[in-house]
Amino acid sequence: MGNQADKIAHLSYAGVPTVDPNGLDPEEGPRFGVSYIFSSDNDELEEHVVEKDRNREEKPYDRRDEVECVVYHLGDCIYEKSLVSNDLESHTPEDLLHRCTAGDLVEFVAAGQPPHWAVYVGHLQVVHLHRCEVKSSFLTDASQGRRCRVVNELYRFRPLGADLVVQVAMEQVGLKDRELSWRSSECFAAWCRFGKREFKMGGEIRIGKQPYRLKMILSDKHWHNLEFQSLDDVIMEKRRNDHLGKSAVLQELAHHFSSVEVIKSEGCSTVWGVQK
Repeated sequence: MGNQADKIAHLSYAGVPTVDPNGLDPEEGPRFGVSYIFSSDNDELEEHVVEKDRNREEKPYDRRDEVECVVYHLGDCIYEKSLVSNDLESHTPEDLLHRCTAGDLVEFVAAGQPPHWAVYVGHLQVVHLHRCEVKSSFLTDASQGRRCRVVNELYRFRPLGADLVVQVAMEQVGLKDRELSWRSSECFAAWCRFGKREFKMGGEIRIGKQPYRLKMILSDKHWHNLEFQSLDDVIMEKRRNDHLGKSAVLQELAHHFSSVEVIKSEGCSTVWGVQK
């Protein structure tokens, strides 16, 4: 696969099989396999999106518009984001500096943007993948005005020791373009902390099986499942949903289901039901 992903447009939900969003399918029952090929999600693309939308009125960040989700690998939970968790409370960059310790994963969030991840390495600095280059920056500069939070607990993997996390991150500083092995800032930062090859492009062999399942939690009684061949693909879809926001994801999915029930999100009422 090499170190550069082909820039192929994201497949819409209209073109892929999915499962019952009402969550009625049993855990062990049959599910349609889903695997996506995504456009490159590196931070050069993310910055381009920000520049393109700069003339639009900027929406304030609202945690309630994030998509709660759980990621499973062969039935084991490896990632979980729950909005009821106080751990996901965001802070100003200046405030976060008093909460960080070396080796922490930091996430910068803003409405209408993919989240940006970084590794805090101490001395007010982070290492992060930014515009196709691994850079060392001051945390306040890397935030670019976004809210931020420590997200060590989202992934359920055992982390490396803090000193090793910092060492690994610092050793990558200066890598750029074809030297890179990660499609997003999240993949890079998580790889530094956990050391798992699954976060790298081509880190897993694609053999037709789809061992990963992304469960998007849309309400107390409704969820939507997608399946993938690799963790890298799961992260790309998860970040796309974060970019869109929960209201937009609900609207997108609603186009492909019959009218049975209405799910209400913040500022959005979405017709929901069984798959067409």
